[in-house]
Amino acid sequence: MLVLVAPGQGAQTPGFLTPWLELPGAADRVAAWSDAIGLDLAHYGTKADADEIRDTAVAQPLLVAAGLLSAAALGDVTPGAVAGHSVGEITAAAFAGVLDDLAALRLVRTRGLAMAEAAAITQTGMSALLGGDPEVTVPHLEKLGLTPANVNGAGQIVAAGTLEQLAALEADKPEGVRRVVALKVAGAFHTHHMAPAVAKLEEAAKQLSPAAPTTRYVSNKDGQVVTTGAEVIARLVGQVANPVRWDLCMETFKELGVTGLVEVCPGGTLTGLAKRALPGVPTVALKTPDDLDAARTLIAESTSTDTATA
Repeated sequence: MLVLVAPGQGAQTPGFLTPWLELPGAADRVAAWSDAIGLDLAHYGTKADADEIRDTAVAQPLLVAAGLLSAAALGDVTPGAVAGHSVGEITAAAFAGVLDDLAALRLVRTRGLAMAEAAAITQTGMSALLGGDPEVTVPHLEKLGLTPANVNGAGQIVAAGTLEQLAALEADKPEGVRRVVALKVAGAFHTHHMAPAVAKLEEAAKQLSPAAPTTRYVSNKDGQVVTTGAEVIARLVGQVANPVRWDLCMETFKELGVTGLVEVCPGGTLTGLAKRALPGVPTVALKTPDDLDAARTLIAESTSTDTATA
């Protein structure tokens, strides 16, 4: 069974969209999306520096556009399940047919702007903890007033909170944690600091007409498969202020019988986690169009496995 996944904020790097825009029709598609949401995606994906694309209001639409563009370049793909990490859930919603591409991009534009505004209220951030046992790490974070905002599996947890709380974490690491690494994000996402953004997304969601998923949609709220479009949207809204449980998503992939995993552009983060948490499952990360052939081969092999199993 093939799983198609989309990364979250922090996966972007300067110029990462450049080779994708050289594919036939890609530049025109991105130009149309840019006009629709009032953001020059081509500029930010090719010419902007790291600080410019760190801006939440820019990074989020850019990531969704890249995911949609790279998935389209794969051709006609029917995954057995889809999922996304953080903002990647909007990309996954488009993969599952819950939203069309433009609706997904308009929603993520609203999400990015709303989360940027929420992040400006208080100086906050996120840090990845390398090593340690979640049963020890999570209570330690909560003692410091931090939120385990991303529980990613494979021993990785991301803490979020105020800059003062993160500084305290640097000075007082949980037992077993080797390093605390500050992430290049502009706020404490997936925490109560994002509550103002939830209210704005609730209003935006009223304008949507979601369809039922055409494939299994695995939610990073709890790793469960969501079967209605309305529930997918409700989770997309609420998840802005709640932790990402990517560890539970990967447990669900395993239970569903995953035989291959492809991560759309800018791939690398989720395939890295899968290699540790899903040993033996082949993965391909779409970093540039040069990775498309390997992804198509894996898709063909996974699809033939699905057919044989059925």
